[in-house]
Parts: sequence; structure tokens; C-alpha cells
Amino acid sequence: MKEVVFDELQEKIYTETLENGLKVVILPKRGYSKTFVTFTTKYGSIDRTFKPHGKNEFITVPDGIAHFLEHKMFEKEDGDVFQKFGLNGASANAYTTFGRTAYLFSATNKIKENTEVLLDFVQEPYFTKETVDKEKGIIAQEITMYDDQPDWRLYFGTIENLYKEHPVKIDIAGTVESIQDITAEHLYTCYETFYHPSNMLLFIVGAVDPEEMMAFVKDNQSKKSFDQPEPIERQFPTETKGADIPKRTLTMDVSKPKLNVGMKCTSTDQQGQEMLESELSANLVLDSLFGRTSPFYEKAYEEGLIDESFSYEFSMEEGYGFAMVGSDTEEPERLEKLIRQTIQDSKEYWPVKEEDLERMRKKKIGQFMRSLNSIEFIANQYTRYEFNEMNLFDVVPTLEKLSMDKLKQAFSMFSDDSSYTVFEVKPADNK
Repeated sequence: MKEVVFDELQEKIYTETLENGLKVVILPKRGYSKTFVTFTTKYGSIDRTFKPHGKNEFITVPDGIAHFLEHKMFEKEDGDVFQKFGLNGASANAYTTFGRTAYLFSATNKIKENTEVLLDFVQEPYFTKETVDKEKGIIAQEITMYDDQPDWRLYFGTIENLYKEHPVKIDIAGTVESIQDITAEHLYTCYETFYHPSNMLLFIVGAVDPEEMMAFVKDNQSKKSFDQPEPIERQFPTETKGADIPKRTLTMDVSKPKLNVGMKCTSTDQQGQEMLESELSANLVLDSLFGRTSPFYEKAYEEGLIDESFSYEFSMEEGYGFAMVGSDTEEPERLEKLIRQTIQDSKEYWPVKEEDLERMRKKKIGQFMRSLNSIEFIANQYTRYEFNEMNLFDVVPTLEKLSMDKLKQAFSMFSDDSSYTVFEVKPADNK
């Protein structure tokens, strides 16, 4: 077991890669009563075209299958796994993103017993035609529910505008039509390909003894047999440089129009430290341009162009990335113009000064340090960083070293004129 110390953050993690390929990371937290455990596979909604385990040809599976598989993992021949966690006093959940699927629980006692339940149910698939067909109706209702949520449609509509080919444009849950094609055989194929221990990470944070927990996990895994690990071959289509659709409007039952301006990243092949620097730099740039102390915010707020719903974000993973800025607004055209003008002006007259960078850097470090008080934040974020060859605990030293040139490089990734798209949700009676 390897011990890694982060002196600046006063954190110490213990890691080991087991014989079956599973990476285990344990972060003991003194003074905490709760423990949070995540068991995550590097498999998400965008992994739709791949070579199945033991096969030589690429296949494409129905959209939404990673999310569907997540749902089905909880149903076993002897009942529902949630009941087992409940009897042990644990709260369990799971989620699927574009690039990973996580199963998790939190508890204040019986940590080993709950960890065993977590490991065993994720590593024992059970799918039948009957249970799969039953689940289709449940997930179809979930998809329909999200389709009726204006903010969700605004977010995914923006991504759909940005991307022409990349599967990030497809809703994580798929469509009501696509999930009808999912079979038990599809689920087993995806499971056998992506749920091998070598493609997964177990992260344990909280009131635990690292030596005891590592020994417990190793004992659990030693009782199971797995195929030899194989490299997973994924295939993604070639994506166009600029945004696919410049502008689109959707009519829904909303009281006020909603506007989102999306900007597509031009550099999407980054990993590791390079990605960490770009991601942090892009967030600092957005803070400078659209944060509460920015000229944009003051003008937009004073003129009533934005309200408390105003937000901006930057998202980056291997193969795709985008920035978004938007708000509920009575004047979407004026807000769109102001957002575009803010980006354009920054290309001509760089607005960030050294004192701005220093102030934003300190603020970001403060926010990050506070977030480390949440073991839920640590558990969910650590794996996402790990799967992108980054380390969550490198955030502070990286922020401290960011230069103005790095901020300019990050800004150039999403400020190209061709990268813009606009998505609006307007009230049904809006002419």
C-alpha cells in the first residue's frame, strides 16, 4: 500500500492496485463520524461505440445504455439492493455522467458490511428479458419527466447545438425510442467490457482505518475470479471545429424566456496536468468576465437583463469541452448581444490584470479549501480527476502557479467566432 502525503492540505491518502487491476484509494478523515464510499467505472453515456471484451469488431449500442445498466445493477434475483443498505443503516445511490458511472453509499457505522454489499452487488450482474422490459417503462417515464423541465432542455439543447457528431450531444438517459432496443445481451456485453476491476476505482473517505479497510477490500476481491484485463478500445466520430447549429428556440410552459450562450472548445485532446491547468484557467477567465464584480454583471443586473438564475460554467473532459453563460431574462436578444460583446471586447482588450488574477486565485483557493470539508465532494470529484489523469489535491498548487499566459490560452480555446451557439426557451404565448 502506497502512502501519499499532501502537506499543504494536511491530507494523506493510501493507494493500492490489487491483483485483479482494481485501484483502491483510502482517505482517512479525523474528527468525522460519516464515511463515504464510491465504486466507479470509467464508462458513461458517450461510450456507445467500442470493441466488446474478447471481440475484434466495433459495435454500437443503443443510446442511454450506460444509464440503463446503472438502474438494472440494483435489481437482483433475491431482491432490491437498496434494502440491504437500509438494513445496515446506509444511504445508497448511483449516477451516470457522460464519462463514468458511480455507485455509492454513506454511513456512520457498519462500514465494512456496507462496503461488502457495494462491491458484491456491482460485481454480480443479473439481467433477464423480463426485468429489462419492465425497466424500459420506468426509464421512459424518467426521460419524459426531464423533457418537461425547461432548465434541462436549455442545458442539453445548448450541447446539441454545439456538437454535430460527438455523442456528448445525446441525453445521458437516451430517448424513449432508443431504450426500447436495449436487451439483456446488450447489458451483459457492456458490463463485461467496462465493469472489469481494471477499469474501476474504489474510493473510501471518512472515519476509517486505512490498513484495516485495505485488508478487508483485498480479502473480498481475492474470493472472486475475473478474466484477464484487456485494453478497452472506444471509437468516437470526427467532430467539426465550430458549433453545429448557430441558434435554436424551443417553446415551453415558462413564465420568462431562458437564454444560454454556448461556446465550443477547440482543444479537446488534453489530459493530466495540462487539462487541470486549462480547466482552472478557463474558470478564472469566466469569473473575471462574468462574475459578480465584473463590468458585465453590473451592467446586466442594473439593466434588468439577468436575475438570480444567472450562471456560467466551463466543462472539459477528454474529447469535448464547452463554456456556457445564461439566465432567465425578459430581453434575451439584448442579453445575448452583451455576452457576445463581452467576449469580443476581451479578445481585443484583455481585461484581466495581475491584481485581478491574484485576487481571483485567492478566492478560488479559499472556495476549494472549504469544499474539502465535504467528504461527498471529495469522493465524487477525486475519481473524476483520477480518470482524467489528474489529482484533486493538485488543485491548490496548480492555482498558485497559474500565469496570465495560461489564462489567455484557455480563453482562446472557447472564444473563436465559429464556436458560438444560442439556445432559447420561450413562453408558449411569446410571438
